[in-house]
Amino acid sequence: MRFQVLSLVGHAPHPLTGELPSAADRLEEVLSVGEAAERLGFDAYAVGERHAGAFLSSSPTVLLAALAARTTRIRLLTGVTVVAILDPVRVAEDFATLDQISRGRIELVVGKGAEAGHFDLFGLDEARQWDLQKEKYELLRRLWSEEGVDWEGEFRPPLRGVTTVPRPYAGVPRIWHGSATSLNSPELAAKHGDPLFTANAIQPREAYAKLIAHYREKFEEYGHDPAQAYVAAGSGGLLIADTDEEAIARYRDVYEARVRQTFKPHLEGKPGYNTPFKTIEDAIENGPQLIGSPQRIIDKILGYHEVYRHDLQSVSVDGFGLSTAEQVDTLQRFAEEIAPVVRKEAPTRLWDA
Repeated sequence: MRFQVLSLVGHAPHPLTGELPSAADRLEEVLSVGEAAERLGFDAYAVGERHAGAFLSSSPTVLLAALAARTTRIRLLTGVTVVAILDPVRVAEDFATLDQISRGRIELVVGKGAEAGHFDLFGLDEARQWDLQKEKYELLRRLWSEEGVDWEGEFRPPLRGVTTVPRPYAGVPRIWHGSATSLNSPELAAKHGDPLFTANAIQPREAYAKLIAHYREKFEEYGHDPAQAYVAAGSGGLLIADTDEEAIARYRDVYEARVRQTFKPHLEGKPGYNTPFKTIEDAIENGPQLIGSPQRIIDKILGYHEVYRHDLQSVSVDGFGLSTAEQVDTLQRFAEEIAPVVRKEAPTRLWDA
């Protein structure tokens, strides 16, 4: 198993105290935790992209470039790049530049995004989101793998003999497909032989297992080597204590206040937007959140691995109002007490080279 730290760069008041850091301080926190993740041996650090809601992640390339300058080894991912609302030419240019700066450490996770409001913001029809996603992803793929591209599509003007610059650092960066609620992303990933990144953040395990099963089935049907069908999974948040009882006592108020704070009434009943795990006990027992003792978290990751057979586990530590020091302490406990056990029990060939 490989391990990633993800930040969506949320910027909401603390769920209990109401305190809100400045934008500059919040962004510095993200970079500091990214540096710590490399120091602690994590394999990747990811930054989300949101254009609506209480987030500061509208420019992930800028944040990842800053982190690339402050690190040397850790892989830099997105979580996700909302390719459906972006110009693929610009995406190709920006991330190839970042790939050069980081000397080949960039990988994209592409998706339609989890904030419905961004389609209106960019003047796009949300009802066409999957058509937008497919066309723009496939153009991006060509722009990175070919030179002198001739192309015509529905959602942007034609291209004639286009070669985007700079070129990627050492071949086409790996592109994952973010998958949360629909079979569209698993289908697209399987068609092109790309890896799948399942959200595993809000819905019950069975919903994500269905998406992964579809991906693996189609991956082989499209003629790809099943050994290359890499899968990653999110977690919905990481909180560690010595015992489950201590975790409940320590984090109940902040967890349940955060659930209330992030509830989206206009999206109630729509899969993937509001967590059904409203109490911390329910989250520990049934949700994808990694909350509890180290052994509880080991058992939960390995339990998901039995179903998902995933290669990369993503964790987030900045969604519950923890200070920077508390976030780093949490990652250190994970790196020292949890990661070695899971790595041994769930080996993978991802990133071996």
